[in-house]
Amino acid sequence: MKGCNTIWLLGALLSFTSCARHYSLADVKHERIEVTDFWDVTPDSEAIRIVAPYKKSVDSLMSPVLGTSEVVMRPARPESLLSNFVADVLRDASAQIGAKADMGLCNVGGLRSTMPKGNVTYGDVLEISPFENHLCVVTLMGEQLFELMEQIAAVGGEGVSGVRLIITDNGELLSAEINGKSIDKSKKYTIATLDYLAEGNDKMYALKKSVDKRTTKLSVRQLIMDAIKRESAAGRSVTAKMEGRIVIK
Repeated sequence: MKGCNTIWLLGALLSFTSCARHYSLADVKHERIEVTDFWDVTPDSEAIRIVAPYKKSVDSLMSPVLGTSEVVMRPARPESLLSNFVADVLRDASAQIGAKADMGLCNVGGLRSTMPKGNVTYGDVLEISPFENHLCVVTLMGEQLFELMEQIAAVGGEGVSGVRLIITDNGELLSAEINGKSIDKSKKYTIATLDYLAEGNDKMYALKKSVDKRTTKLSVRQLIMDAIKRESAAGRSVTAKMEGRIVIK
């Protein structure tokens, strides 16, 4: 039987190889699909039955309200309410380990959902920031910071705080300012970001050229939650504004 199985497998492989020669890959496409209640319009009863025993315990973890948001915040390029908000959170949080960073930076691709208007729950933040990223403060020379600005322009924008960029629609950097001033290429600047980006991921290669890097145990997700809780404790809702941090011309 072993010999028969070998012959059958060889035949199958030859058949597959022969068929494969008649095909070639024409295109690869991807799209980002936001998971919302739209997908619950026609629920699968069998799936509901399977999930039911676990739903109660999950809901008890995900449903606590952290605070409220004045507006719906979605992630987008070149600038968005949510990416502005998270970049500000990172920059403000850097003060916990020293002076406030010159710049905050988050990747739009890492913001996986939308912050709703009204009540914001633990589950909402977990959907926005599902990864185990931590705050990292990176120090760059001005020359490398300018490279970073070019890389942000090349991908069409990321979440930034403390800087203003003018870019073209094909990803060219036209001008860059940090704290209202031109970049001094001989000066050191600090960037509060995610440990993931500090490793040069998402094409932020310049961050690998740091002259200093401090990775903390502060979870990005928890920093977002703490910011919402602080505003709630002060009787305020979180909010953000479109400020022209990254403008396409």
